[in-house]
Amino acid sequence: MQEPVRQATYPVGGMTCASCARHVEDALRSTPGVDEAAVNFATRKVSLTFRPDQVTAEGLDRAVRDAGYELDTGEAAGRPDVSLEDAETSELRKRFVVAACFGIPVIVLGMSHGAFHIPGERFIQLALTIPVLLFGGGAFYRRAWAALRHRTSNMNSLVALGTGTAFLYSLAATLAPARLGTATGIEKPPIYFEATAAIIILVLFGNLLEARARRRSSEALRKLASLQPRSASVIRNGEEQKVPVEQVAPGEMVRIRPGEAIPLDGEITEGETAVDESMVTGESMPVSRGVGDLVTGATINGNGAFVFRVTRTGEDTFLQQVIRLVEDAQSAAAPIQRLADRVSAVFVPAVLLAAIATFLGWLLLYDGDNRLAFAVTNAVSVLIIACPCAMGLATPTAILVGTTRGAECGILIKGGEPLEAAGRIDTIVLDKTGTLTVGRPELIELFVPPGGPGPDRLLELAGSAEALSEHPLAGAVLAAARDRGIDLPAAEAFEARPGFGLVAQVDGHRIVAGSGRLLQEEQIDTTVLEPEARRLEAMGRTVIQVAVDRTAAGLLAVADPPRTEAAETVRRLRESGLRVVMLTGDNLETARAVAGSVGIEEVVAQVLPHEKHETIRKLQEEGRKVAMVGDGINDAPALAQADLGIAVGTGTDVAQAASDITLVRPGLTAILTALRLSRQTLRVIRQNLAWAFGYNMLGIPIAAGLLYPATGWLLSPVIASAAMAASSVSVVGNSLRLRRFRGDEPGGIMDSGKVEQETVIKVGGMTCMNCVGHVERAIGKLSGILDVTVALDPGTARVRYDPERIAPRAIRSAIEDAGYQPE
Repeated sequence: MQEPVRQATYPVGGMTCASCARHVEDALRSTPGVDEAAVNFATRKVSLTFRPDQVTAEGLDRAVRDAGYELDTGEAAGRPDVSLEDAETSELRKRFVVAACFGIPVIVLGMSHGAFHIPGERFIQLALTIPVLLFGGGAFYRRAWAALRHRTSNMNSLVALGTGTAFLYSLAATLAPARLGTATGIEKPPIYFEATAAIIILVLFGNLLEARARRRSSEALRKLASLQPRSASVIRNGEEQKVPVEQVAPGEMVRIRPGEAIPLDGEITEGETAVDESMVTGESMPVSRGVGDLVTGATINGNGAFVFRVTRTGEDTFLQQVIRLVEDAQSAAAPIQRLADRVSAVFVPAVLLAAIATFLGWLLLYDGDNRLAFAVTNAVSVLIIACPCAMGLATPTAILVGTTRGAECGILIKGGEPLEAAGRIDTIVLDKTGTLTVGRPELIELFVPPGGPGPDRLLELAGSAEALSEHPLAGAVLAAARDRGIDLPAAEAFEARPGFGLVAQVDGHRIVAGSGRLLQEEQIDTTVLEPEARRLEAMGRTVIQVAVDRTAAGLLAVADPPRTEAAETVRRLRESGLRVVMLTGDNLETARAVAGSVGIEEVVAQVLPHEKHETIRKLQEEGRKVAMVGDGINDAPALAQADLGIAVGTGTDVAQAASDITLVRPGLTAILTALRLSRQTLRVIRQNLAWAFGYNMLGIPIAAGLLYPATGWLLSPVIASAAMAASSVSVVGNSLRLRRFRGDEPGGIMDSGKVEQETVIKVGGMTCMNCVGHVERAIGKLSGILDVTVALDPGTARVRYDPERIAPRAIRSAIEDAGYQPE
């Protein structure tokens, strides 16, 4: 039986430019059994698709080693905190220190032009340059030779050719000055040992800075991986055992004590607690969890103790999926990167030709005494300054930092294409249920006609009747009764009327609850309820009519309310120039009511899943670049069709799989953050590419000496090597600016430094659930509000807010403006 195809990601050592990455890809793709290989130069990793029955880890390692690089297929390969990068950085540091110790004296002597009058100075420089060349620069020559054997070229080829040419010329000038002098017409030919040493030192220094910058940009992933506990308290044969998490299997029971980190994903089977899930969602408040609830590995348990059944282990846990998603995103090239890759593919051969042309041009045209030395110097400068590192780093480093910063903000971006697509979006389509709304029905209003029972009594009777119902609306009624502290007596009899409502016996009273049609069939006069019912239905509410002992007793208005931040998010989307459309399968009246409450003018309602897909396609046919935001299975076709699919993290796995961006943190403001981060990352990529191309277009002619006839300006190999190192470091540094990106609100998968505060305000004047809704909406529409929960009993508003964007007095003013009294 043929073993299935396997996918894996391994660290690669020894790469110094984008051409190196291409050579590693070619070496692996030409290996039998390897279906695909994609190397990310910024992360120094290769993503492989291969057949284990045709190629082994040793075979993969051999193919990469023959190309002049290193492949780590060991256990460390899958651990973000243990990688080949650490060993490579350490080795790079040693090479730099040795090269600097031996090379700096050479540079000082070379720049002094004999001012020290040291006997045998040329031989001293030669002796000091050899260890710089062999130990400091040895890797450049080995990799250049490996590239030559594969009939290719890369940055190592340029460095090796430049430093080798300068060294061999200087060696001849030192060992056979008379013969070289005769050939050049110079009595004492100049030497360039200092150029050889300086180039190697500066290139190593630039590589070291790049390595440190890469490590900084991947710190967040290492930090995230370290959150998972190394062991778990597993219950086996009735006894509790401490075992490594790698040895825990799905289905096993794990005990968690107060304050412990949860090691794996699972379902609680015993106990209840509050869990700090800020690592996952950015929500600062602990979340209550009990029997039947799911818990996520690496989140922190509160004061309770519980037992849970493990559902996912190893690479299947949420934590590892996030790490893998971010790493996959960092490996995916943006379309703009392909231009840089095409240029880089022909760049090194073009530079070699430019260097040869420079050498021959000055050898033939220059009429000075040191013609050969002049031609060699300019050719070496061209070879050194034209390193394609900056072009190779321009896009992947920005994607690396941008996607990692996105994860810190609770936004998972699946690679470079979504980043680029976000920069072109002009229309955003928002699903209603679960995206613009909270996704669960709530009791919004309660109406009691004159002579009817009090509001609490109506809710008590209706809640007791609904307690035995499985209808989703029943949960809203029960939750409202629970919030008001109402004790519900058990129903003495219950009969469901599917599609209409229910009939029950509570406290000796016959309760009928459901549609107006049900009450009419029961011969109950609903005249007193009908005007209010029509008003509520026109507002998009679902109305439950209640009768007690064949008398109309009141109305319960249930709706899926808009998220508190929905109106503010829509306003800011429109202010940014986006066309905002709401898409829903609900009826038009409900859709218009929700759209009007959040400020959306364009509504497409009563659409099936395939019709949502068609709606997106029609917008695209109008020339629109469309982003779709949704959360359900029915949104998946539309998410896949859109130019940019955004799934809210509370949604289904299907929706998230079909999307390009997943919002893990709660709240619609994450959409704003995702779009801003994507556009800023794309802007940094364009800046990097402009700098890299501009640097080479300007630097190569100057290095070739084209300005010399008019200005007398020349670029020495030492200055050229410094400029080359500076170009790469500047690109990486520009990308690292994305680490300072601030989202629209704090919180996310890897963010621990939340800037938010919470206040509880006593609110006077609230008498019903309608009042609660008014206060919630008054507070929720304010900019800077992260979450608001208003309770009728004890009459409080719990508000979580961003203190940098709003002050508590503004919240109190909003309550007063709504007609209530903050205390």
